[in-house]
Amino acid sequence: MSNFTGRYLIFGFLACLASSANALDGRVLNAKTHAGIAGATVTYGTAVVTTDGSGRYRFDGAGDTVFARAVGFKASKVAASRNGTTDIELAPFQPRALYLSVYGVGSKALLGSALALAHEGSINAVVVDVKGDRGIIPYPTAIPLALKDGARKMTTIPDLSALVARLHHDGIYTIARIVVFKDMPLTTARPDLAVRRSNGAVYVDREGLAWADPFQQEVRNYNIAIAVEAARAGFDEIQFDYVRFPGIGENLRFAQEPTEAARVKAIDDFLAQAREQLAPYNVFLGVDIFGYVLWNTNDTGIGQQLEEIIKHVDYISPMLYPSGFQFGIPGVPKPVDHPYEIVRDSLDNATRRVKISPERFRPWLQAFTDYAFDHRRFDSVEVQAQTRAARDFGADGWLLWNPRNQYGNLGLASAQGDEVKAGK
Repeated sequence: MSNFTGRYLIFGFLACLASSANALDGRVLNAKTHAGIAGATVTYGTAVVTTDGSGRYRFDGAGDTVFARAVGFKASKVAASRNGTTDIELAPFQPRALYLSVYGVGSKALLGSALALAHEGSINAVVVDVKGDRGIIPYPTAIPLALKDGARKMTTIPDLSALVARLHHDGIYTIARIVVFKDMPLTTARPDLAVRRSNGAVYVDREGLAWADPFQQEVRNYNIAIAVEAARAGFDEIQFDYVRFPGIGENLRFAQEPTEAARVKAIDDFLAQAREQLAPYNVFLGVDIFGYVLWNTNDTGIGQQLEEIIKHVDYISPMLYPSGFQFGIPGVPKPVDHPYEIVRDSLDNATRRVKISPERFRPWLQAFTDYAFDHRRFDSVEVQAQTRAARDFGADGWLLWNPRNQYGNLGLASAQGDEVKAGK
């Protein structure tokens, strides 16, 4: 045997030893039943894998901590075992959440009311604006563009990490809402990034707000950077809203021709890029979509196509407000008379289309006065009908929307059973 061959064999043997030393495997388990969780996402170092049908994973890389998360459970992390085998237990969890706006989270009264509902067991999660409907970022950000574009007009969250820590201390699951492409500060400071009309003027919608162009990579990067800051602050989940084009039929101009295929691809590309950059933080990723997207097989003219979006996120949160279904759905011409059916039928139709677990859905529900039909109040009866529909369907909890963050006496305590599903 030549010296060269001998050295080659020794090198290969040592490499195999090093690989074995760095190898890590184990199972992701349901903390309640101790059954393996299939399809869990596990991160170790810079590598990301998905568990097999028995909940097993394996890495050949190196790291100190193993991170895991799975739909229907809380994320977790453990120190990597020295013997190379590390099991991770995840606790079943279904959020029952209230929305808190840029202003609501900074209000002692509104935040205090939400915390009181959590303490009595009515809710266990909150959705907090970290970039609101008007593009405001209410915490001290380090993102250079946000410091220049006017997004930091006000501070209602002096310390983002401290807010998350306080909520976690109270046992509250935290969801960071980020309004993506509707963005007045960004488009005012950078009109080159704005959607425009055919005459070159910046497009302004019926609310008087401008939109950033979803085709522009700089716009995507800006919003992903905000998501990363929220993940670093400790949020359990990142939720993107207004992940869409402003609409069709208004003769608008974008960085490229806005065909249906191009619109869908732009939204898909943004979500795929966000998922990749958020991977090291072990946060769940969710997206809000129009309720009619669950029924329409096209992109509804805004780039939202159910079959494509679900590929990139953990959770889809359709806005199933009865007031939002002005044209009704099959068999339900007046949605406000049938809040249960609006939620249940829409979710059932979605799973018929995409053939995925009901747990991939967590619907937005209506807790505000009707604006499209007879202007009725949505109180405890209507809200409980919607939460019951979400529970009966098997959704991963629910989210309540009230733009004023006033939830009053909605009978939420009776919805406590939504958190636990059969078999968990």
